Amino acid sequence: MSLIRRRKPIEPIPEAEINKDDDDKPIDPRKSTRSDKNPKWSCLDSCCWFIGCVCVTWWLILFLYKAMPASLPQYVTEAFTGGPLPDPPGVKLAKEGLKAKHPVVFVPGIVTGGLELWEGHPCAHGLFRKRLWGGTFGEVYKRPLCWVEHMSMDNETGLDPEGIRVRPVSGLVAADYFAPGYFVWAVLIANLARIGYEEKNMYMASYDWRLSFQNTEVRDQTLSRIKSNIELMVATSGEKAVIIPHSMGVLYFLHFLKWVEAPAPMGGGGGSDWCSKHIKAIMNIGGPFLGVPKAVPGLFSAEAKDIAVARAIAPGFLDNEKFSMQTLQYVMQMSRTWDSTMSMIPKGGDTIWGGLDWSPEEGYVCRRKPRTNDTQNGSHNEDGQSKHDNYGRMISFGKDAADAPSSEIERVDFRDAPKGYNSVNSTCRDLWTEYHEIGTVGIKAVADYKVYTASDIYDLLRFVAPKTMARGSAHFSNGIADNLDDPKYNHYKYWSNPLETKLPVAPDMEIFSLYGVGLPTERAYIYKLLPSHECYIPFRIETISGDGEDSCLKDGVYDVDGDETVPVLSAGYTCAKAWRGKTRFNPSGMKTYIREYSHSPPSNLLEGRGTQSGNHVDIMGNFALIEDVLRVAAGAKGEELGGDQVYSDIFKWSERINLQL
Repeated sequence: MSLIRRRKPIEPIPEAEINKDDDDKPIDPRKSTRSDKNPKWSCLDSCCWFIGCVCVTWWLILFLYKAMPASLPQYVTEAFTGGPLPDPPGVKLAKEGLKAKHPVVFVPGIVTGGLELWEGHPCAHGLFRKRLWGGTFGEVYKRPLCWVEHMSMDNETGLDPEGIRVRPVSGLVAADYFAPGYFVWAVLIANLARIGYEEKNMYMASYDWRLSFQNTEVRDQTLSRIKSNIELMVATSGEKAVIIPHSMGVLYFLHFLKWVEAPAPMGGGGGSDWCSKHIKAIMNIGGPFLGVPKAVPGLFSAEAKDIAVARAIAPGFLDNEKFSMQTLQYVMQMSRTWDSTMSMIPKGGDTIWGGLDWSPEEGYVCRRKPRTNDTQNGSHNEDGQSKHDNYGRMISFGKDAADAPSSEIERVDFRDAPKGYNSVNSTCRDLWTEYHEIGTVGIKAVADYKVYTASDIYDLLRFVAPKTMARGSAHFSNGIADNLDDPKYNHYKYWSNPLETKLPVAPDMEIFSLYGVGLPTERAYIYKLLPSHECYIPFRIETISGDGEDSCLKDGVYDVDGDETVPVLSAGYTCAKAWRGKTRFNPSGMKTYIREYSHSPPSNLLEGRGTQSGNHVDIMGNFALIEDVLRVAAGAKGEELGGDQVYSDIFKWSERINLQL
């Protein structure tokens, strides 16, 4: 029997069927077969192919990376950099034989510490113990209004709103990275580990940076925890602790120094010799001892130089109703509930920051010469003058007011101006701030005052943000003490102001001020009054620039020397003069040192954010600073580091300040 089978003949399709309309046209099986072989390509297919290609490429790169010789990355790095990269400080000092000695305490600054949710409203369902601040910030995009609600404090008490508990993350992970890939303390921790440090002799003193300093103790007993951990590490190691605060953490720990010695219940009850027994040195990094001018526009109009520049590039973007969930009104509404921001307002008034016609930085020229270390004079600007940059005028309404002689400025006092509600606009009432309560007359009175010096700033903020300032004034002070022996200065509101408190009696303790220089840093602002201000913030930085390349006015902001956040004057004055030697602020004459780090940008992409950066946060990865910290932690004193290291004019500017010492 034959195994060959004949193909069944295809029956012809009747002509009448083929000529029917398209809607009634039968499916030709031959065409159907070809159609099935070439299915229609969809968007989903494209996405799957794209994801597949990315995954395959990634695995291929990973395979090649694991398979290549260990020395190849070094050859590639040397090809890009023109030579081998220097060893990290931890590796270098480990080769020299340095080992861990003194326990180390880190005190993070404002916004760099993580915060997580412990209790929330229904909109925050599923976020228990998830980070609301730090990490990926995913909830800002998924549910922005819910995020703002949970990150805000109660506007009356400054504590938790009803039904919400947001608490600081604990451990070294609280502030090692601010966001994925963006280090804060991680590089310093890694280098300390190279010389033998581990978690038993390193402690991250995380705290809720939104609260006033004393309220961190009232709500969370944070100050008591810091005290207990320092005592434990000192007892187990047999060595005094080295404290490393950064940014606002400098002011927070200054508050702690007074709290720990003060009697209970206001203080920790440690006694007048607690600091002498437990602390070897305090290495303050980027410390805003005298506040930062940048805090003023933050409270006044919820902006700074970066926001002003963004507005100039894309006018109307931040105020567009389509982006209402991310507008500055919500930022202001939230940030004005954070009492800690009050600690950053400039301290000392016109005595420190200058008046209408003078400032300590007078004559500063923004086009700088190459920097050299000058430990006494730091004088680099004798070759030119900047005659129109009046830094003492912290806020000016219009460039004419910023430049005019003080005798020609007509100022109308705003303090007694009548306040009144604007007409209610239901479309924006939900996101309105305290400006609505000031009213049109009060807002115009603010602009008519023309020029505000540091002594006027407190009154200005009391006028435009009365609730914030009422809470803040109960926890912070920004004056200068006439008599430090006056019993009123025993109150905690004065403890974070170096001009209204004494350092502990601890002659063997050393205080360092470590900060970056060589970067333009905000010092004064030019504002304008908006013509209509019913549904948005009525004041705005005017993005104008000065004449000539030597002018420090750019985008409505006058810059001086600093680390892009803290001016040199604030970071360096206390250690340069107020605490230098035996003064009324430093009764035991403990030694103080200034260590400045001149900014140098990364030379190539492989350096990341740079190993010689002077930026306020990036300096935490500065190799020279890390080496100084490691040497002190291993037992070195300030003189062994070389004493002062100064590139700026801090000593000259300090001498211009007439303050009784």
